[in-house]
Formats: sequence, C-alpha cells, structure tokens
Amino acid sequence: MPIVADRDHGALLIAGVDEAGCGPLAGGVVAAAVILNLGAPIAGLRDSKTLSAARRESLAREIRDKALCFAVGEASVEEIDTLNILQATMLAMRRAVIGLTVAPSEAWIDGNRAPSLPCATRTIVKGDRDIAAISAASILAKTVRDTAMLELDRLYPDYGFARHKGYGTAEHLAAIRRLGPCPQHRKSFAPIKNYSFSF
Repeated sequence: MPIVADRDHGALLIAGVDEAGCGPLAGGVVAAAVILNLGAPIAGLRDSKTLSAARRESLAREIRDKALCFAVGEASVEEIDTLNILQATMLAMRRAVIGLTVAPSEAWIDGNRAPSLPCATRTIVKGDRDIAAISAASILAKTVRDTAMLELDRLYPDYGFARHKGYGTAEHLAAIRRLGPCPQHRKSFAPIKNYSFSF
C-alpha cells in the first residue's frame, strides 16, 4: 500500500511525478505531476502497471476530481528523436510540474533521475509503488498516453496501436516490417532507425 507521504507539513507541498512511454517504438512520452488533497483521500492508489485498464480509468477520474492540483506534460516523437528519450522524459516531467496551478515545495520523482525544476527534488526508485502521489501521477500519465495511442490507432489503423500502445510486440514488429514506419514512429529507436523515411 503506498505511503501517503505527500502531506502538507506546514507549508510543505509534495508533488508526485511519473512518466509513461519511455520504452515504446511510437508515440510521445507523457509525464504527470500530482499534489494530493489529504482531505479527500483516494483508495487504491498504486503503480499503474499493476492495475487493469478499467481500474486505471476509474482512478484517473477520481484523481482529477479530488487532487489539490495536477498537470500533464508531454514530449513529442520529434523531441524524443532530437534530444534522446532520457532528456525528452525530463522535459515532459518539467512541463508537468511547471503546469501545476499550485507551486510545490518539493517534487518527488519516480526513478533515479530528476529534471531541473524551480523547487527541490527527490528521486525515489519504485516511488510509483511506495508513494501515493507518485502512484497517482503514474496512473494519470498512463491513461493520458493510452488515450493518445487510441487516437494514433485511428490515424494509422494497420499497426495495432490500440492493442500494444506502441511497444515492440511481435505484432507491432511484423506490421513495421510489412508497412514500414509511420510518422509517429521514433526514428532514433531500433529497429526503426534501420529504415529509410519518406516523411
């Protein structure tokens, strides 16, 4: 059960920050920042990867309704290819935190890397499992990115994006071999970078 460590210690407000979409071969990377409202607790927060899609969507609605504030930041495929995936992820996280309507005293970030922010930062490995605000950010980031991949599936229906969300599954790799990459594939990622591009 995640710790609700993101409490208001006097003036201290903790924003949990996490990302979704570092590993896929297509689509952008999405980050979310969440400051929870301890007066409106949310039951069942945990790492988004351990939840069903339906449960994630339900919790995402509750987070949007009950959090003190939240924001989502994204980095595009073009930014991923220009900057590299680590720097693009840091950019998405920075955009999320900067987008908060309440300025946090600290940002607690899942993993071992932190973006440059105008507040103190703390990195927490497995934070999406252990810290409630990071779990909430994980859920928001995942649901926003999954929605974007459904839209990508409508634009490019032959790749199966609705099913694999851009990850390098056997189905996805077979579609790339058959069709070549689409404009939303990450040109800097193997095996996409082995193709020539006409777009």
